[in-house]
Amino acid sequence: MIDVIVVGGGPTGLMLASELRLHGVDVRILEKDPEPTPVVRSLGLHARSIEIMDQRGLLDRFLALGTRHPVGGFFAGISKPAPDQLDTAHPYVLGIPQPTTDRLLAEHATALGADLHRGHELVGLDQNDDTVTAHLADGTHLHARYLVGCDGGRSTVRKLLGVAFPGEPTRHQTLLAEVELTAPPETINAIVTKVRETHKRFGAGPLGNGLYRLIAPADGVVEDRTPPTLDELKQRMRALAGTDFGAHSPRWLSRFGDATRQAEHYRTGRVLLAGDAAHIHPPTGGQGLNLGVQDAFNLGWKLAATINGWAPAGLLDTYHTERHPVAADVLTNTRAQMELMSLDPGPRAVRRLLTELMDFDDVNRHLTEKIIAIGIRYDFGAGHRLLGRRMRDIALKHGRLYPLMHHGRGLLLDQTGQLSTAGWTDRVDHVIDVSDELDVPAALLRPDGHIAWVGDDQHDLLHHLPTWFGTDTGQPRARPNRTILSRTEPSGSHPRPE
Repeated sequence: MIDVIVVGGGPTGLMLASELRLHGVDVRILEKDPEPTPVVRSLGLHARSIEIMDQRGLLDRFLALGTRHPVGGFFAGISKPAPDQLDTAHPYVLGIPQPTTDRLLAEHATALGADLHRGHELVGLDQNDDTVTAHLADGTHLHARYLVGCDGGRSTVRKLLGVAFPGEPTRHQTLLAEVELTAPPETINAIVTKVRETHKRFGAGPLGNGLYRLIAPADGVVEDRTPPTLDELKQRMRALAGTDFGAHSPRWLSRFGDATRQAEHYRTGRVLLAGDAAHIHPPTGGQGLNLGVQDAFNLGWKLAATINGWAPAGLLDTYHTERHPVAADVLTNTRAQMELMSLDPGPRAVRRLLTELMDFDDVNRHLTEKIIAIGIRYDFGAGHRLLGRRMRDIALKHGRLYPLMHHGRGLLLDQTGQLSTAGWTDRVDHVIDVSDELDVPAALLRPDGHIAWVGDDQHDLLHHLPTWFGTDTGQPRARPNRTILSRTEPSGSHPRPE
């Protein structure tokens, strides 16, 4: 029997499979398309997703194939500089086309031992208290302990479960394509700049060798989302810009809508939903792929802990309670952005007002942190201001924090040298080191980097470790506790590690 079947081989499914494999979970990915798609629906990674790649040792591969762009101008296309001193070591957008992201994540997942099967379509599923049975289009059946639907906005898994998907239907569609243009680049740039003064959903970005990525508002809504023709695209360009720039030789053409929906619950027994299968929204702000990868990062270690038998009661259900509100907030901000991009007088007046308000750093920071997802705080109850927040990468006396998290385990960053994780050493690494960037004696991090406890009291630590890492084993397991001993004087009043 397979431990987990992941339905969908896009970024969400591949990230989830990788996280599961870090913990030795047997994973099979089922992707119905026989070949990777060339369609570039996403153009890059925001700060939190960049941090995730860094936390798992993947960032260098992405940086080598991407382009760093300054943060700013995300919210409804309102052009403002990035706020000062964003709370991240990666204050940039990494421009990288989705097919490249897909390839890098697929290589990572398969290198870790995930079993990726392309051309395998799920058509049915059943579950009982112990097993999920997946029925495939070729007549075969697979049995697993859990199944996760990462199969997109039209998720077969969600539909088979009968999970409600309330929200708003598509009101506006947008055409998207990669085509060659014959007009001179300076002409294209000048016209696009002029048109975008009013039509924020219009654009033409160069890809090299005369190839451009074009985006334009569609004329009405096509219910079945049939891909547009080149003639339809050229007609819309002429209507909006007065020219079609000599568009020809399309690589691909697509259309997408602004439907906004969210699954009522992310778990039904042994079946879960992640990524677009759990939520869809307009692409404003470029949050979709990032939101799905972050879903997978939250879910992976919790599902692995459940399968490996040490998860505390209710841990798997925290996936829904933590991630459902995050997606709801993304749905809200993308709805708002679509309204602000309207040409109607009312939304244009609100846009002018918000443009003024974003000159205040607090407003600009708040909206920017929503888009790049570094402002998220999970509800861990009352306590220290850091509880529930992810910890950014910080400099330690002996290196950096994030390289210590490549294995996907919990981590106690201990500046006192007086604490212990004995009894949890198979799940939590104890790192004794100091940082000028950390103003608490010690911090307990979950495998996803969110702060579960801060303090310096061993008894208090022992009270919080079981909340996220299960019961005390009674003795260290075979895998040793990875410890770094600081050889320099800690900052502040924290005792020197022995």
